[in-house]
Amino acid sequence: MNGQPENPEEIDLYEILGVPKDAAQADIRKAYRKAALQNHPDKVPEDQRADAEVRFKAVSQAYEILSDEEKRHLYDAHGMAAFNGSGGPGMGGEVHMEDILNMFGMGGGIPGMGGMGGGMGGRRKMRRSPDENQKYEVTLEDLYKGKTVKFSSTKNVICSKCSGTGGVEKAKPKECSSCKGQGVRQILSQVGPGMLTQRMVECGACEGTGEVWNPKDKCKKCKGKRTTEERKQLELYIPRGAKEGDQIKLEGEADQIPGAEETGDIIFHLVEQPHEVFQRTGNDLSAKLDITLAEALTGFHRVVLKHLDGRGIELNHPQVPGQILRPGEVLKVPGEGMPMKRTDAKGDLYLVVEILFPEDGYFTDDAAVESLRKILPGPPPVIEAEETDEVAFEVADIDDIGGQEGQNAWEDDEDGPRQAQCQTQEVLV
Repeated sequence: MNGQPENPEEIDLYEILGVPKDAAQADIRKAYRKAALQNHPDKVPEDQRADAEVRFKAVSQAYEILSDEEKRHLYDAHGMAAFNGSGGPGMGGEVHMEDILNMFGMGGGIPGMGGMGGGMGGRRKMRRSPDENQKYEVTLEDLYKGKTVKFSSTKNVICSKCSGTGGVEKAKPKECSSCKGQGVRQILSQVGPGMLTQRMVECGACEGTGEVWNPKDKCKKCKGKRTTEERKQLELYIPRGAKEGDQIKLEGEADQIPGAEETGDIIFHLVEQPHEVFQRTGNDLSAKLDITLAEALTGFHRVVLKHLDGRGIELNHPQVPGQILRPGEVLKVPGEGMPMKRTDAKGDLYLVVEILFPEDGYFTDDAAVESLRKILPGPPPVIEAEETDEVAFEVADIDDIGGQEGQNAWEDDEDGPRQAQCQTQEVLV
């Protein structure tokens, strides 16, 4: 991206952040941090700062809108025109503004704007009520075996007594004096030093309807709110082999909004909880295989771990007489990984060998130590040197190498390579 597009409606905020349109908020935050770091003006050479500043502002604007569910919903429906006060290509500004109002279930005319109409007659129906996005944490066991979850949900439904009008039969509401029947109010918000933006918020006096009822004319069931709460039993099915980030939709189970032709969905975004034994990579699983030094040298035949479905996994090693296991060696068990969705196939299980050495002081019998020396291989060939020194030693940590200077070098590497800065020097002759 070399600069700001001439037509702001052509901006694709998802493309700017490099995320799909159905990205979860966690993915949007992660993409923003990465893009902001890459395009920060202070992180590039001076001759590239102008372009970097443009890219950085675009990334920040994309994140500001997509990280806010309300703004994101407006953007998905109307593009950047929803934030620039004008309609998109081939669409008049007046129609665009009315569409935005109707997204909130509002209507009515806006003073000074033609072609809008006023009151109930000027309203256009909202096509669909907003979806509800929720995170749902699942265990690796749930993803391995599949799971059906039953739960109670409370949602807003159109009032059955007044059919969503909010008033008793034949009664008529009055125009809200706070918003002049618009259902929204315009406010100024500061978005940066010396920078103000105008945006619309729902009118609190009429709760976004643009109308108010006399207390005696309000519907006795919904108290003029047009909707009532309904408790319903729902069922969420998590298929075998599902993974982090998968979305499961319950169609038509979001809140109902008066005037909307369709009801949105409840969308669950699966979040995989860390497991104390297994790590998942795609359809494969990995785990540590703890064995003793004796088992590494002589073999073993036993259950080494419990799988996600409760089965014990039994191994018989060595497969070849005299075969020795070494630290870090990996044993692959085909077909014992995660199930693959819509098939009977599974990934593989990888076991990483970790040898449990005896604790200090385990061998105290001189005869036993001498027997081990005779059984185990001897030392490597003697190193020939003209002069030798027997030196003292102590147990240390690998992170101590390089001292304080070495530790600073590691810390610098975490921030990425730093560019050398040159200072202008004045030479006196």
